[in-house]
Amino acid sequence: MVQRRLPRPSELRPLLRPAPFVRDATQRRLRRAATIADLRTIARRRTPRAVFDYTDGAADGELSLSRARAAFARVEFTPSVLRDVSSVDLGRDILGQRSTLPFAFAPTGFTRMMHHEGERAVASVAQDVGIPYALSTMGTTTIEDVAAAAPGARKWFQLYLWRDRAVAKDLVQRAADAGYDTLMLTVDTPVGGARHRDTYNGLSIPPAISLRTFADGAMHPHWWFDLLTTEPLTFASLTSTGGGTVADLINRVFDPALTMNDVDWLRGTWGGKLVVKGIQSVDDARRVVDAGADAVLLSNHGGRQLDRAPVPLELVEPTVQALGDRAEVLVDTGITHGADVLAAVALGARAALIGRAYLYGLMAGGEQGVRKAVEILTGEIRRTLQLVGVKSVDELRPSHVRLRPNG
Repeated sequence: MVQRRLPRPSELRPLLRPAPFVRDATQRRLRRAATIADLRTIARRRTPRAVFDYTDGAADGELSLSRARAAFARVEFTPSVLRDVSSVDLGRDILGQRSTLPFAFAPTGFTRMMHHEGERAVASVAQDVGIPYALSTMGTTTIEDVAAAAPGARKWFQLYLWRDRAVAKDLVQRAADAGYDTLMLTVDTPVGGARHRDTYNGLSIPPAISLRTFADGAMHPHWWFDLLTTEPLTFASLTSTGGGTVADLINRVFDPALTMNDVDWLRGTWGGKLVVKGIQSVDDARRVVDAGADAVLLSNHGGRQLDRAPVPLELVEPTVQALGDRAEVLVDTGITHGADVLAAVALGARAALIGRAYLYGLMAGGEQGVRKAVEILTGEIRRTLQLVGVKSVDELRPSHVRLRPNG
């Protein structure tokens, strides 16, 4: 028979340990997040639907994005046990400089729409953590202001070529003068993708207050307060947007006649590292490297341009094999976990770029949210390395990972 008794107060005391109260509301909110998916959930609650969908959505039926994420779900690691992994090195050389982590912050447009702290917050986190940050041509903070906000960060500038080449040349010179060491030319936007969520939500640039957005804004007063009480929300590198959707802007000012001649021109104009972003075939990777690119970024623009585009992760191995040591291979799209980053590196990528993952953090809690996203990814990278039985990111090889068959 079990003998029951009342517990003594001294026995209950160790069990009753309420979590300390955190005064900061943002910290309380972020403390509950253990994954990037958790940050996404918080972000969805914190921002108007049109803003969240601008970040979360993709083109047409969003098949490119869903297939990219499905590819990472197919990843299977092949761990080796009985290895000393008490200490692991998460660093990685990327384009000639050491990064503390094997990923960089990808360029994202209209970042201050997600949270009023915007690009300055992201660059500040990149500086403190020690990873590269790429500022977008469609950013909402100027080249110079980002440089001033994070003077110690490694800064890259992402460039769209305009119909007016003089504008592009001016942006390139401004980036060089402000200390950006890498130029990233995006080549997958001859026209804007069909981003239906933006159309359905009536999202315009800059945001307009319609009856629908006013009703949604009533549910997110903090977001509207921040928008209306900080500097006007514009594309900082563009003198005029003319209104309309992002796709409208792309079709109006970006050049659909972009060719290899422009890559040659840019290589002759820019003295730093040159990355070509939006490569979706091995043949195109060879072509831009022949023209002088230091790296290719395998990307389908986060699924936001051509739907049913190739899956970037699946292109890593053949591209690495084709290029050898002539250029570095980077990859993005669909990365939501530290293990995704390591899978890409194991297959041969030099590093990954993340976009939505840190934007969810930004929407969830500004700069603190971006730091939380990096904290989550860092923990996942470290833990995955240890469980795979590898002491450093540089030791990863194709033998450590495979892609399971579909189905």
